[in-house]
Amino acid sequence: MTYTSAIIDLDGTVYRGESLVENAAEGIQTVRNAGLSTLFVTNKPIDRRETYCEKLNALGIECSSDDIITSATAAADYLSAQYPEREIYVIGEDALVAELRAAGLKTTTDPERAGTVIASLDFGFDYETLQDALIALTENDALFVATNPDRTCPVDDGEIPDAAGMIGAIEGVTGQELDQLIGKPSNVILQMALERVGGKPDRCLMIGDRLETDIRMGNQAGMETVLPLTGVTSTADLADSEVRADHVVADLSELAAIVANGR
Repeated sequence: MTYTSAIIDLDGTVYRGESLVENAAEGIQTVRNAGLSTLFVTNKPIDRRETYCEKLNALGIECSSDDIITSATAAADYLSAQYPEREIYVIGEDALVAELRAAGLKTTTDPERAGTVIASLDFGFDYETLQDALIALTENDALFVATNPDRTCPVDDGEIPDAAGMIGAIEGVTGQELDQLIGKPSNVILQMALERVGGKPDRCLMIGDRLETDIRMGNQAGMETVLPLTGVTSTADLADSEVRADHVVADLSELAAIVANGR
């Protein structure tokens, strides 16, 4: 089968923190040289697409902002299409607020005005924020959505807590589960990505380092999944997980053989 496109994760797959993963740039260039359309899809919502683009270009990977979908841009697109009139209480960083406002959405810091609560990685998450979420969700009957479900995010020297901590705290206090997850492995961001790259899912490579997000989403869509052992997933994790990747590789240098065998 000939592959026509590739959806590629960023953190842990292309880079860790500020450092390029070994052989990542060469692997991506191999895919592009084979004629596959490429799209970078990240669950990390703490920077604008332009910032990720600048980072990739600085690391030697040619990129424009149209080559990237973040869970923040996906959230903005989803909420502007489905709930454009609702004011949004944002638990997240400035980049998420900026993406929502760029889509014409209104944000609020008043939980009693919130029609939507969006949970994301928030370095300033505190008790007051948790109390606001309780008011918005239980007293104001707000919609509860989240950018991404990741437990941790890979950085140069290990991992840091991610949005799952904020989501779990809110669910624990309110007793309410998410109404909609937007980032990987959600069908929301999946459909946005497939529309961007074009072609059929079974001719698309899904390349990412997380079993529970990248690989799960790819498997659900019928994509060919590739998991590099450069991020958060270890060989021990592979043995313990019910999620299986079609290809487990040391790094993206092995994409050359996968693309060649698929042609």
